[in-house]
Amino acid sequence: MKQVNYYIYTGAVVFMLVVSSCTKGFKDLNKNPNASEFALPQALLAPAITDVVSRNMDRGAKRINNELMQVHVLMGDVEGRIFRYDIRRSEADYLWNNWYLQLTNFKSLYTSAEELYRVDGNNVSKTYMAIGLICQSWVASLLTDTYGDIPYFDANKGKDGILMPVFDRQEDIYKDIFDKLEQANELLKTGADLPAEQAGSDPIYAGAAAKWRKFGNSLYLRLLLRVSAKAESDVAAKVREIVQTQANNYPIIATNAESAILRWTGVLPYQSPFQTDRDSDWNLLKLAEFFVDNLNAWGDPRIVKWATLKNGQYAGIPSGYPVGEVPDPKSAMPLALKTEPLLGNIMNYAEVQFILCEAALRGWISGSAQQYYENGITNGITLWGYNVPANYLAGTFIKWDESEPFDNKLEKIQLQKYYSLFFTDLEQWFEYRRTGHPVLPKGTGLLNNGEMPARLNYPVYLQSTNRDNYDAAVAIQGPDDISTKVWWQRP
Repeated sequence: MKQVNYYIYTGAVVFMLVVSSCTKGFKDLNKNPNASEFALPQALLAPAITDVVSRNMDRGAKRINNELMQVHVLMGDVEGRIFRYDIRRSEADYLWNNWYLQLTNFKSLYTSAEELYRVDGNNVSKTYMAIGLICQSWVASLLTDTYGDIPYFDANKGKDGILMPVFDRQEDIYKDIFDKLEQANELLKTGADLPAEQAGSDPIYAGAAAKWRKFGNSLYLRLLLRVSAKAESDVAAKVREIVQTQANNYPIIATNAESAILRWTGVLPYQSPFQTDRDSDWNLLKLAEFFVDNLNAWGDPRIVKWATLKNGQYAGIPSGYPVGEVPDPKSAMPLALKTEPLLGNIMNYAEVQFILCEAALRGWISGSAQQYYENGITNGITLWGYNVPANYLAGTFIKWDESEPFDNKLEKIQLQKYYSLFFTDLEQWFEYRRTGHPVLPKGTGLLNNGEMPARLNYPVYLQSTNRDNYDAAVAIQGPDDISTKVWWQRP
């Protein structure tokens, strides 16, 4: 099985095997009538997006991110509890294999659309090409932010005879991701909405090209911020260009309605990956003190959606507790979250506002950091169907104070952003690694010297299937363990 997984990420399996892995609940795919080896782009899009979001929720958010970032705690005293920074090496395989699998599909979606455009010159094909580039950028960023240097330029090329791809530097990967997002923005300037009969192939925006353009440019801002500590990236100038000097050329998400969310319907193929979880298993996930205490202190209405009452109150348990000191269980996540449509979040408007807030705080763009901050808070709450309580923004722990030190302001931004990223793949963890915020309490049972893991290790099977390139990557990046920092984390 490990060998099969290796071939998936190099792209050496027959293409239709790759496609079939993500089509549960979808109709049979049609072949391109122009004799292409690839399936039609409208046949690839929905299965690939749905699979990525499902995997991100099930393993990324629920298991890795939420445990590390003190959203919830999977209680128990056995080994391998991620909330103690005890991450088994086998944890690495699942996301690696499935992200590469769908990266292959998104590349094939682009290639198929490009072939169609050469034949018919139809602007719908340009829209599919752009969507393919945006989705490749999204998945590639998840891969490199999780593992660091990865096979990228020669990955997914098994059919071309490249079975042992080199590991590319994260810096070079990011440059190519930014190039792809630039290309996507250009394509969507004249890209047409998908026709009515194809709108169902797009579970995010129902074929609206303008919304995909806004998402692509908003993703661009997220990833620019990710590498902003690297002087060579010249992030400030590019963010200023997108937000101010050429804002008309780079539209971004501007309302909650434009958020990139796969809204689960509860009916195949759009069933939440948690829908079939047993209630007893779901209830093992107890909310952490950090997550609950802030919501309580603020009087945040979202707590009703995110937490159950225990003895008449919302209460969490300490994360990072030592073996042998299991606390009494308290609030869990409501069973209704198993089918909650908003858990299919990819990127929402509130996150974009917090990105702009940090950019304003750092002096990259003009405008009021406070206004962006309050817009982010407001829309983070209204997205979930609640009104902002009276005087909420003036609360002791929320109120923006221009006289506070920079780090205090960044803590406020990142803490509010943390809640806007609820169940959004591993974004909370990525942001913590980038900024050190929000400040998390550290339990006495933490391993790894109490230091937040900086990455996941590479799948172990690479040491036998691609040994030379694996060794070369480790020699450059550092030991293949959870403490080695990736490029954008290093000074």
